[in-house]
Amino acid sequence: MGNDRVKTDIKGLDEMLQGGFLPQTANLVEGPPGTGKSTLGMQFIYNGIHYHNEPGIIVTFEEFPRQYYHDAQGFGWDFRQLEQEGKLRVIMTSPEVSRSDLESVGGTIETLARELGARRILIDSVSHFDQLAKDPIELRAVVFGFINALKREGLTSVLTRESPYLLGGEETDNPIAFVVDSYIMLRYVEIESAIRKALLVLKLRGSDHAKDIRQFEITSNGLEILSKFEGQEGIMSGSPRRMVEAFDKAFRPRGNEQKGRERG
Repeated sequence: MGNDRVKTDIKGLDEMLQGGFLPQTANLVEGPPGTGKSTLGMQFIYNGIHYHNEPGIIVTFEEFPRQYYHDAQGFGWDFRQLEQEGKLRVIMTSPEVSRSDLESVGGTIETLARELGARRILIDSVSHFDQLAKDPIELRAVVFGFINALKREGLTSVLTRESPYLLGGEETDNPIAFVVDSYIMLRYVEIESAIRKALLVLKLRGSDHAKDIRQFEITSNGLEILSKFEGQEGIMSGSPRRMVEAFDKAFRPRGNEQKGRERG
């Protein structure tokens, strides 16, 4: 299985993911503002083009175009150039998403994916989908439909999501966590009275993954994952182990459903 992974080529991350994301999966990256969710997503797209000649699409509900290109340029990623070369499309869309907007964005993505031969997509961010439905089960259905449309186009996606927790904390009412194939959590942590950034892979459906929490930094080259936090048992909302157990309780399908998923 290792060789058909979709590599992020983010230093330290593929190792945590046992080689990368699985092809045609939806991968959630969730964290508070400023932790580097968009950076991770943009890096995934850029590295796909740069190292694997896999064209990409970015859909952003977040930024004014100029700011987005400017942020990318700060890491040496020339998105305008890549767009001119037909390897990238950046779609800016308004934060006020309605279902019909989502459907039209979906149609645009399908068309573009075929034109570009796109393999990767970043949706930055799915927080805006929260307003599509009051009922979490209904919201889950809408998001599930959208994610499946991306998979049908052969795309491996990174979906970013804003977390309300600045330090520690976990969400068990996040309907999107149920429908994604992997879930990466970014957090600020306080260690010896300094604020650092930490990353944890909470789930990777159909594969093993690193269970420990790693420190990371945003460098001039993008995100780089550093060492494990040695002996820092309690850095994310109490103990990481407790956090993973709580997550398992909330999100792991039971018994047969799990087996069906693994096969499918």
